[in-house]
Amino acid sequence: MAVSTAALIIGSVMAAAATAGTAYSIVAGEQGKKAQEEAMRNQQAAQARAGRQAEAQAAESKANIRRSQQQAPDVASIMAAAQESGAGGPASTMLTGPAGVDPSQLTLGRNTLLGG
Repeated sequence: MAVSTAALIIGSVMAAAATAGTAYSIVAGEQGKKAQEEAMRNQQAAQARAGRQAEAQAAESKANIRRSQQQAPDVASIMAAAQESGAGGPASTMLTGPAGVDPSQLTLGRNTLLGG
């Protein structure tokens, strides 16, 4: 019986070691899985940040391009046109011409004040 008791003890120890090894493998596997999931979340967050930075940089670049391509007004031609139109006198407009409006056309058919 001593032999069978020793064999039983050895078998039990081996079974316990196998169980402990399996349990350790399961725990290590779960820890590895959690670490992989966390690394994946970190990478996704980094990619999202990089995408937002790229969009912001592209928008800033477009704004810089628009600012550099803005056309300045041609002040010299504007001033020349104003001086030419002013040559007809203060009554000169685009609608009346350089002579202005003839006062006789404003009397509404009567020569008295206020049309009376």
